[in-house]
Amino acid sequence: MTERLKTLLLLLLVGAGITACGGGGGGDGTAPPPQPQLALFAGHLGGPGSADGTGTVARFYRPSGIAMDSAGNFYVADSFNNTIRRIAAAGGVTTLAGSAGLVGNADGLGAAARFADPIGITMDSPGNVYVADTFNQTIRQITPAGLVRTLAGKAGTAGSADGLGAEARFSNPAGMATDSLGNFYVADTSNHTIRRISPAGLVLTLAGKAGTAGSADGIGIEARFNRPGGVAADSAGNVYVADAGNHTIRKITAAGVVSTLAGGTASPGSADGPGTAARFNVPTGVAVDGVGNVYVADSNNNTIRRITAAGLVSSLAGKAGSSGSNDGNGAEARFFGPWSVATDRLGNVYVADSVNDTVRRITPAGVVTTLAGTADVHGSADGLGAAARFWSPRGIASDTIGNTYVADHFNSTIRKISREGTVATLAGAAGSFGYADGSGMQARFDLPSGVAADRAGNVYVADSRNNRIRRINPAGVVSTLAGTGALGGADGDGTTATFGLCYRPSATSEALACASTGIATDDAGNVYVADTYNHTIRKITPAGIVSTLAGTAKSAGSADGIGAEARFNTPNGVSTDSAGNVYVADTRNHTIRKINPAGAVSTLAGTAGSPGSADGLGAEARFSSPRSVATDSAGNLYVADTGNSTVRRTTPAGSVTTIVGVAGVVGFTPGALPGVLASPQGIAISGNRLYITLYNGLATVINLP
Repeated sequence: MTERLKTLLLLLLVGAGITACGGGGGGDGTAPPPQPQLALFAGHLGGPGSADGTGTVARFYRPSGIAMDSAGNFYVADSFNNTIRRIAAAGGVTTLAGSAGLVGNADGLGAAARFADPIGITMDSPGNVYVADTFNQTIRQITPAGLVRTLAGKAGTAGSADGLGAEARFSNPAGMATDSLGNFYVADTSNHTIRRISPAGLVLTLAGKAGTAGSADGIGIEARFNRPGGVAADSAGNVYVADAGNHTIRKITAAGVVSTLAGGTASPGSADGPGTAARFNVPTGVAVDGVGNVYVADSNNNTIRRITAAGLVSSLAGKAGSSGSNDGNGAEARFFGPWSVATDRLGNVYVADSVNDTVRRITPAGVVTTLAGTADVHGSADGLGAAARFWSPRGIASDTIGNTYVADHFNSTIRKISREGTVATLAGAAGSFGYADGSGMQARFDLPSGVAADRAGNVYVADSRNNRIRRINPAGVVSTLAGTGALGGADGDGTTATFGLCYRPSATSEALACASTGIATDDAGNVYVADTYNHTIRKITPAGIVSTLAGTAKSAGSADGIGAEARFNTPNGVSTDSAGNVYVADTRNHTIRKINPAGAVSTLAGTAGSPGSADGLGAEARFSSPRSVATDSAGNLYVADTGNSTVRRTTPAGSVTTIVGVAGVVGFTPGALPGVLASPQGIAISGNRLYITLYNGLATVINLP
């Protein structure tokens, strides 16, 4: 679970063979050329994102609140995207308000509005959406037309004050609910209170005392809560509270009397049973159905619980202590950090499965399916295409016969994939981090990030946390080409040179932070390394002599020039062409650099210090944290523009166009280009195919023009 989510909790094949043809043929009777297609190549491409679409095409990023209108549409507070999403009854996901990746506070229409980690969401009968805009400390309203206004609270000003509209103050409001009279209820998490907002916008404290955490039952201000997360209201005027910090479910009657419905105060666990004999672990969301059942998103147990009108608690779906994303029946299903729940009139329960970045549905029979989004699935498994599993693959390279090689970063292995998509582990053992030369699985790597292949069939690896460059010969034997393992930037032969592929965040830290270090070869057998944290480009001759080709160790900047005169800033990717030029993805400068055979460095595209996404010539173009580069036989350069979730193409003259992905839209949508990508890490070219590493899988563009 991410640290950021923990904070919020505390606040509360298609395959390589695909082709596609246009219809009708050419005017001369010949078939038109096959159109380029984006497809899954191997692994699993799920996880967080911001893409609209139907079902599994859509992407969310830590969805939290979920609510349903009378027409069967759902509304989701997509917290880390800072947007409000709509799921139509037919399954299509669209963005109702806000703009993914842009945090702020602004009223306005649709994408012009801005939110800051919205968590809670509810509806009223006319179809307005209400949002607890948590880190803005406000309650927002969105009309059916998508117009956003601030209903209560003042952006950026936390506190606790009752009053009308902007006079009121909240402190990290989370869950929201509405009753049949048009009142709204807010779990004011950091104030440890439950607030009520009248239809006229008057905010009052219903129960609890601001700034005073506790677990006492009682009337109104006598009661105490501990970081309440979600709220729900029934037709009789009762309000139910997921009292996250107390690990209990509380009930507030219409007269304001607070009692503990289920769970044991300060006793986290997972136990079914009557009332206070049951146990929960950080419950964050509640919903109530038409017959009085209360449903609970039991977040740290990764389960959905049900409390009957008689107070009997049972586990509806999921298994306590077992996170995952499996669909299935009851305890066979898996959730990961479910945040909130909603119900419909047919008895279905809907779940914002936050860490899985999905929305799930549970039928009255307990069958769990994924309604929208695709969960992130990682692992280590060999096999064909989608049957294979990776864990954060980074660098990718191709050889002369169409095989690709992948640095499977968190598995600490090197994988080999045939042209048909069959994945095998070439060297290293999944889950066994270390440093050891040897044959195949006897070898050990530590967070490898870059790979390259030469014409002789050798594979070179930037073994990041080992700060070494390794070589795998055609027989699968791993040896160390260069690097002592120590951090540094010293030139010399293989046994004395040092690299800065990782760095220590502080002088006292034992941990190392590692980059997506790029590595490349040329026709003469030289190896080039983007020595990321030295801010240099290094060269290793076939004899194993290491020198600094361009830049000066530990001197970050952006300057063109010859050799040591040049400056880079955290370069990650490197590639070569047949003319002897070296190309660099200069990541923190947001530029693409070129080193000619004489060692002169120039800026090919982009402008240092100006991130963005713009096509154009040379300095007119904009990139955002490019991580990887690859060249084709015609001299074109392809760039994994990671921050923009796109792949860009740069001609030899420096003209940049976007060929895959849509800037700012994150996910995976195969088919006709441009498609949708998610934070591409590595990129490679083989013939008319482009290979891209994404999250825990690989994509390919077939019939690349």
